[in-house]
Amino acid sequence: MSLYTAIDEQLKEAMKAKNRVALDALRGLRSVIKNKEIELHRKLEDKEIIQLIAKQIKQREEAIALYKKGNRPDLVEKESQEIEVLRQFMPPPISEEELIERLKSIIDEVGASGPRDMGKVMKVAMEQLAGRVEGKVVSEMVKGLLSEISN
Repeated sequence: MSLYTAIDEQLKEAMKAKNRVALDALRGLRSVIKNKEIELHRKLEDKEIIQLIAKQIKQREEAIALYKKGNRPDLVEKESQEIEVLRQFMPPPISEEELIERLKSIIDEVGASGPRDMGKVMKVAMEQLAGRVEGKVVSEMVKGLLSEISN
């Protein structure tokens, strides 16, 4: 089953259960997907949908930080629940050990020899690890691994 189909199925379930939070999150996600499809003039692949979901989660996390500053626990709770709805469509997170192994194999694959090759490594790494780990974490790990190579 494609990710798009799974999202639609969950949307139907949320409608039947009258789950307002899930409905809001899934309708918003579907809207973002449709807008991107219109922009690109084609159907999105699962990995592209995962990137959109990750972006939606990140936006909600940023909103939670602002709501906490503004002392709005009701909105913090709503955003947190929406994040949980969206996370069910994400691939499982990757462990640190597995991440290091994957990054080492990517470095070998692209033939990186030092920090100047970071862009090549990051491009491949983010394609392969989309939605499983934050780009910031990958970037820091790649920097560390590439600096070890050059020394």
